[in-house]
Amino acid sequence: MAEVTSALEIDASSLHYRELNARLREAVRDGVGRVDLHNVYGQRYLGTDLHRPIEIHIHGTPGNDLASFMDGPHIVVHGNAQDGCGNTMNSGEVVIHGRAGDATGHSMRGGKIFVRDDVGYRVAIHMKEYEEQRPAVVIGGTAQHFLGEYMAGGVLVVLGLTLRPGERHIANFIGTGMHGGVMYIRGELADYQLGKEVGSVPLEDDDRHLLEGLVGEYADHFGGDPAAILSQPFTKLVPLSLRPYGQLYAY
Repeated sequence: MAEVTSALEIDASSLHYRELNARLREAVRDGVGRVDLHNVYGQRYLGTDLHRPIEIHIHGTPGNDLASFMDGPHIVVHGNAQDGCGNTMNSGEVVIHGRAGDATGHSMRGGKIFVRDDVGYRVAIHMKEYEEQRPAVVIGGTAQHFLGEYMAGGVLVVLGLTLRPGERHIANFIGTGMHGGVMYIRGELADYQLGKEVGSVPLEDDDRHLLEGLVGEYADHFGGDPAAILSQPFTKLVPLSLRPYGQLYAY
């Protein structure tokens, strides 16, 4: 590995996403410790396929598939992120100081994503885990429909901090097709909001310990009182079967 050098600043306002990503790969090869990208306006694939723990700060709005196939870097977005953040991400961390779009955490297999505010549809779809790799997505706000669809592993936490007093999560079809992993949703859910493949079970000591760690990390990134967040009840959702659609294909 190259020796880590000083920080680098890049004005992305006139750069095509391919050129901008080439600059990032060059920075990794040169051993740069931190890169600040300014004036980012929708450039795609930032952080994709990088394999070293470099720190990347994005000022603006990155485009689709931020941190896809990423393996090690730490990315901070000072703004919102678009769709597909963390697609098939292997390790590292993404911290988003705003909202994130649809399919955040799609097929994610390692690392962590923290979103300060709300997210779109189909978040954590196909998220999975393997051996010691257990990805986590922590959402500070709320989510749209098909949350945790086809989840095969990992941890998904929804804190509901953007909801007004008395307001409920509106997502329906939560956990549709889920066959692995676990979801923790702060606040009440009605039975009709859940997919037929998931069920609600009581929290145990291991669940509380896990939530304490993830909520503590969330507060470290964005502020807030972890104890106050954790004082409210959480709904734990788990799959009812490892093969929810097995009978559809049985002869």
